[in-house]
Amino acid sequence: MRHPYFRLSFVLIVAALVLLVSKPARADHVKDLCDVVGVRDNQLVGYGVVTGLTGTGDDASAPFATQSLLALMRKLGVQADGTSIRLRNVAAVLVTATIPPFARPGTRLDVTISSIGNARSLQGGVLVQTPLYGADGRVYAVSQGSLIVGGLEAHGQSASVQKNSPNAARIPDGALVERLIATSFTEKGKIVYSLRQPDFLLAQRIQEAIDNEMGAKVATAVDGGAVSVTLESEAAAVATIARLGEINVNAPMVARVVINERTGTIVAGGDVQLAPVAIATGGLTVLIRETPDVSQPIAPAGRGDTKVIPHTEVVPDENGAGRNGNTMAYVKGAARLADVASALSSLGIPPRELVSVLSALKSAGALRATLVVQ
Repeated sequence: MRHPYFRLSFVLIVAALVLLVSKPARADHVKDLCDVVGVRDNQLVGYGVVTGLTGTGDDASAPFATQSLLALMRKLGVQADGTSIRLRNVAAVLVTATIPPFARPGTRLDVTISSIGNARSLQGGVLVQTPLYGADGRVYAVSQGSLIVGGLEAHGQSASVQKNSPNAARIPDGALVERLIATSFTEKGKIVYSLRQPDFLLAQRIQEAIDNEMGAKVATAVDGGAVSVTLESEAAAVATIARLGEINVNAPMVARVVINERTGTIVAGGDVQLAPVAIATGGLTVLIRETPDVSQPIAPAGRGDTKVIPHTEVVPDENGAGRNGNTMAYVKGAARLADVASALSSLGIPPRELVSVLSALKSAGALRATLVVQ
């Protein structure tokens, strides 16, 4: 007869295994996978003037700052002659910002300032009150304040030094919202979720998760990029969106390889697979040797001239294929991402050459993944 504690332990182990198997391996919230259609940011832009520079502003060849300063002074009641103004402590700039949805008047925004003239640096400058316009030409915010520059520039008579860009700056909380942008996220009693990465399987899983949460058939997968949800009442739209945003969805991983040819960076993710393939890769190495010779002929009466004769030797080398100089390498098939990485690393070639190899593998049908070249 078995001890009762043995049976209890066995039951607990079985229950733990059932929970472990039934729990999704990877789950994301709906709010991390989708955006509500209609809830979006808007971009703002404005033209302004930065003052208080220490001789690093625009000069006479870039008249934007001088003209803007004259217009500002006249607006403030100061009459100035534009022909006598030669200022280097003023710079013309563009001011940009992003206003989030539901931003009320009085909300503060971060702004970015960039020079459009030939100012050397915006260090120590102050942005004069600048209206920020939306795409419809209306003013939605006003910006003003001291600039924070992440770069520096210093120079002397024969040398100069520069770090990062001194012609761009930021003002945290440097703009005040003056107008509310009307936002509508319901239409005919429905809300629409837009998938950030369209996928038919993901849209189907989001629909099923929403229906299970609501206990009724309220969601419809419109296509691979949108899921529509019917509301009980538009008055409960905010509460419904907050509730649905916390639902967990097992998002499928997409087999994708992202390549940046400029930096040689390669990132692979998802269910990437590799079929058995033979690869021949080789780099052309050109060795150039410069060995100048000196010619000093022996002439009567010392009339000979000493000359340097250049001698160049160019030797091409195509034996650098593979890690051990082999012309053909066999790569076994791999069904897991770790095996794919191990198989490709066995070639012993640098990342920049691996970019070309991956492109060729995709063209040959041996690489089971979407190739994204940046």
